[in-house]
Amino acid sequence: AVVSTQSGHYGRDHDEKLRKKNARSSHKASMKAKKLHGLKAKLYNKKRHAEKIQMKKAIKMHEEKQTKAKDADNVQEGAVPAYLLDRETQTRAKVLSNMVKQKRKEKAGKWTVPIPKVKAVGEDEVFKVLATGKRRKKTWKRMVTKVTFVGEEFTRKPPKYERFIRPMGLRFKKAHVTHPELKATFCLPMIGVKKNPNSPMYTQLGVITKGTVIEVNVSELGLVTTGGKVVWGKYAQVTNHPENDGCINAVLLV
Repeated sequence: AVVSTQSGHYGRDHDEKLRKKNARSSHKASMKAKKLHGLKAKLYNKKRHAEKIQMKKAIKMHEEKQTKAKDADNVQEGAVPAYLLDRETQTRAKVLSNMVKQKRKEKAGKWTVPIPKVKAVGEDEVFKVLATGKRRKKTWKRMVTKVTFVGEEFTRKPPKYERFIRPMGLRFKKAHVTHPELKATFCLPMIGVKKNPNSPMYTQLGVITKGTVIEVNVSELGLVTTGGKVVWGKYAQVTNHPENDGCINAVLLV
């Protein structure tokens, strides 16, 4: 039933075998990553890390997240001048302008916040020392014990070389944000951590404690600037202890 492969023909199950081989390749790669030691392991993991980032970029490119979409229904009668052709035939899905991202306040690094002073949170409270190595003598790894925000584009380093571990159970993506003027609370997706008053390192790691200024996506609230543009991102200050409550409560900085 099988034709000779020497003549350039393949067996009937060639495609199936190839598919299975490709399916196994990821398991083989992870097994290899576990077995390698020393410099070879470092080089291999660096290569895998780069591949993962490239793969994430490719997936993101393929996702259809168009910022502009043609509005087919809105067709004007009569001739339209050339300079108006692009203007009203497009509806923006997400407008990334945020009142020039509150430029002046950002430059100064100061906001009028609901909680101006917060109790300092020490590193011994935020980080738990992890003992690693065969004899558990290496103590350079740290586990974050507070709530964190990790962006979608984050690619984790190989676990062996990861210094700061942010547990999945403490990674939050949404916050309960109260609008002080509307007196209403909305569950909004977070964009990032703008400033943690305790330490710049906490800001970099995305650690969220009481008093932290976070950026939230307010596009669903329909806020509009004086120029008529939709506000996309706005800052809010965390008013509770998220690690105790299991949720993030914040007040919008208007």
